[in-house]
Amino acid sequence: MEKIKFNFENNVLSARIVGDIDHHSARGVREKIDSVIFDKKPLTVLLDLSTVDFMDSSGLGLILGRFTVCSEIGAEFKIYKPSRGVKKILELAGIERLMKIVGDDSDEA
Repeated sequence: MEKIKFNFENNVLSARIVGDIDHHSARGVREKIDSVIFDKKPLTVLLDLSTVDFMDSSGLGLILGRFTVCSEIGAEFKIYKPSRGVKKILELAGIERLMKIVGDDSDEA
């Protein structure tokens, strides 16, 4: 079962997903993240994928939807430290053309 760990500091909301993102978990993850985004109204949202080992197309939908939510409220959205397997999926989907992926190599959040 997935868990989300939130941290809100200096107008930055970090949401670390622990576990897989698939058809069964994506809806609950989406609802929890959106609830905190609308409650805290951060300037930046970091979606921490460092502990996600598996993600299917539902995960891509989750990411794109949170990107849209952040755009609508004027917040910047970044993906933080995707695991190797997840990063490969993000690259194949062309996600980097829409949003920043930070926290690996020389990037900084």
